[in-house]
Amino acid sequence: MKRFFIVIIVLFITNTSFSQSIYKENPKLVVGIVVDQMRYDYLIRFYDKYGEGGFKRLMNDGFNCKNTHFNYIPTYTAVGHTSIYTGTTPSLHGIIGNDWYDKVLKKRIYCVDDANYTTVGAKKGGKKSPYRLQTTTITDQLKLRFKKDSKVIGISIKDRAAILPAGHSADAAFWFRGKKDAKFISSSYYMKELPQWVNDFNQSNIAKNLLQVWNPLNDIATYTESISDNNNFEQCFKGEITPTFPHNLPKLMKKNGNYDLLKASPFGNTLLERFAEATIKGEKLGENKQIDFLVMSFSSTDYVGHQYAPDSKEIEDTYIRLDKDLERFLNFLDKQLGEGNYSLFLTADHAAALNPSYLKSLKINAGYFNKKEFLSYLNDYTKTTFGSDELIEYFYNNQIYLDKEVIQSLKLNYSEVIEKIKDKVILFEGIYKAVTANTMQNTNFTSGILAALQNGYNQKYSGDILIVFKPAYLYKKMKGTTHGTAYNYDTHVPLLFFGKGFSKGKTNKYITITQIAPTIANLLNIEFPSASNHYIIKQQ
Repeated sequence: MKRFFIVIIVLFITNTSFSQSIYKENPKLVVGIVVDQMRYDYLIRFYDKYGEGGFKRLMNDGFNCKNTHFNYIPTYTAVGHTSIYTGTTPSLHGIIGNDWYDKVLKKRIYCVDDANYTTVGAKKGGKKSPYRLQTTTITDQLKLRFKKDSKVIGISIKDRAAILPAGHSADAAFWFRGKKDAKFISSSYYMKELPQWVNDFNQSNIAKNLLQVWNPLNDIATYTESISDNNNFEQCFKGEITPTFPHNLPKLMKKNGNYDLLKASPFGNTLLERFAEATIKGEKLGENKQIDFLVMSFSSTDYVGHQYAPDSKEIEDTYIRLDKDLERFLNFLDKQLGEGNYSLFLTADHAAALNPSYLKSLKINAGYFNKKEFLSYLNDYTKTTFGSDELIEYFYNNQIYLDKEVIQSLKLNYSEVIEKIKDKVILFEGIYKAVTANTMQNTNFTSGILAALQNGYNQKYSGDILIVFKPAYLYKKMKGTTHGTAYNYDTHVPLLFFGKGFSKGKTNKYITITQIAPTIANLLNIEFPSASNHYIIKQQ
């Protein structure tokens, strides 16, 4: 009996010592950086234009995952940020778009709107929360493990990019409100009033001072990785005649949403970097008893990308400037926390398509989908076939929602209706595939476009018929670009790991974006997010 008691004591001491040795090796701070709408090829195309301390430092001194992709449809901002931090897809985490059609409320809803809360720091823009997110995030798991000993803060220009990845239990999330406010705000979900350091930052007028004339940072003649500045494929700011440099932002602000104009320029990225520094100092991140986590998302790259498209001079200039912002931020982390005391990853929430008109000018197959003509086409068909043009209740995010009450009142068979409509849908110009909800629920796709469509399908929230465009097809004839598909131009994004716990190297192995969360969980020795996959990225 006595010997048995002694053995138990020895085992207890050994395990305790082992546990302490594990957590002793953790970083002081984890920084997750998402660059909104960053294509992987921006790392390569602009490589020679970057300095040594930004993207190049992460690529050459960190671990570069060169073949990282999103594995679902739709590739949108809210969905991307959520999938990165939950380690799963919309089929489980429930964020199926930036906004989507609510089949119960019968109206379109926004992913983070929540009338239960009030705006903190301004009159409008803060009735937000992550309550529609159905699973935990890696940041939630950190808070569950270390409770109040860890801090989690989310920051971005966009509300959804700060709120959703920070998770349910974040200490705070802050986002930028332009208009006439030009300040970072929050929601009463997190706090009753802004911390003093946020008020100080807002009152410093950094945002207002950054709204300046946008000229190329370098000689525009050196911007050889993009097409001519004056072309027919880019959007103009309101008040401009051509989409060309210089862009006189102060002069244009009244016609373009006042300080919201800052979002659509590279200076929005600079603003976020400065706010990140203020966040780390103000919240004393990296100085707590356990690991802290800063979620940050550069949104201005997305606004610029939508307006000018990937081959523009403006995109090239934006990434050259972002490289300098990254260099400053990394140098700040080195000084504030000490080199080697933090872990960081950088990725994107989606990539972007080239402009179809530009592709067609190069004799590459591309085109546009006409929503108005499509709905007229379907309503004419349902009128002729089923005796009613009211069967289509809503069309959004490439999903058709049928009115089941109308189907029932006409005594039609639902399965027969969706199959016939699906067969008609596939004949419309620009549509490559059409799949019913029944097929999504009863068939297991393991690869390709249909597997991606299934990963994005959520039985509770998605529509009755899901469509996939042909490659390089976008909604209506548009300048600039967008995203949302499972083609490589929308799915292939950077993934760079850097700092404590990550070795120097690279891999060409196919990696999905949902592997980031379990990899970070493994690094921090905490539980995986509740619906996360279990595939960890191996460093070779």
